Amino acid sequence: MRKQKRRRLEAKGWKLGTTRTFLRLTPEEAAYIEMKLRLASSLRERRQRGGFTQGDLAKRLRSSQSRVAKMEAGDPSVSLDLLFRSLFILGASALDLSRTIAARSPVPAA
Repeated sequence: MRKQKRRRLEAKGWKLGTTRTFLRLTPEEAAYIEMKLRLASSLRERRQRGGFTQGDLAKRLRSSQSRVAKMEAGDPSVSLDLLFRSLFILGASALDLSRTIAARSPVPAA
């Protein structure tokens, strides 16, 4: 955000900050959410690269297309084990997953 715009908003009483600050997330909670979002994004990219639809992946998982959509959207109801299993079904290796998890987030944590 430009400095001039920031000053105007603050002068009008707006408080500016990060999502982490607004939600009062601990660094551990923020890291967990970022990791799940990276895994969800990796799932979508890998599925599309493989030429699979959400329905195709759902059949392989014995699940539903709507569940796959939730996984790709980073829905909090999706477990890490389901994300991992889905990525493995699409051919990801343990090394691929570790690289995804270790990737730096494009969004600042603070």
